[in-house]
Amino acid sequence: MGLLNILKKMKKDDKEARILVLGLDNAGKTTILKKLSEEDISHIMPTQGFNIKTIHQEGFKLNVWDIGGQKAIRPFWSNYFENTDALVYVIDSSDRRRLEESSAELRELLAEDKLGGIPMLVYANKQDLLQATPADEIAEVMGLASITDRVWTIQACSAKNGEGLQEGMEWVIGNCQK
Repeated sequence: MGLLNILKKMKKDDKEARILVLGLDNAGKTTILKKLSEEDISHIMPTQGFNIKTIHQEGFKLNVWDIGGQKAIRPFWSNYFENTDALVYVIDSSDRRRLEESSAELRELLAEDKLGGIPMLVYANKQDLLQATPADEIAEVMGLASITDRVWTIQACSAKNGEGLQEGMEWVIGNCQK
């Protein structure tokens, strides 16, 4: 058995997925990623560019790309679309005034051919805060029910205390296998 065959077999056995994490600045993308990696979340700075983390979960290797969400960085999001297996879109549930902006950015992403048909998880983050909008209300305001070209779900979560993060990633893995 040649090296090429061994490599092909390894690739087949090793279930791997490329996950793209997007959302407006201050939504909690990096905090979610660090919490999932069981890293310290006490000193997180705005992402200038991107972070990449590999998370091993349920026999799956997740290559997670966390891209900065500042307005100046968003035009470069498209550079990361290629070969994406799932989209994780993070929303700051506590910031009602930016919900429309977040919704507009998501609609633009969903219109991208390179992201066509891939599963999408929406994390309704910061649910631990009193002023947080419930996930079902966010889904309604953003018109998520009208998305019919892909499987999607919205998951209430708190990057700070970890609630809902595991359930969201399990959904992603389950839908990347299909």
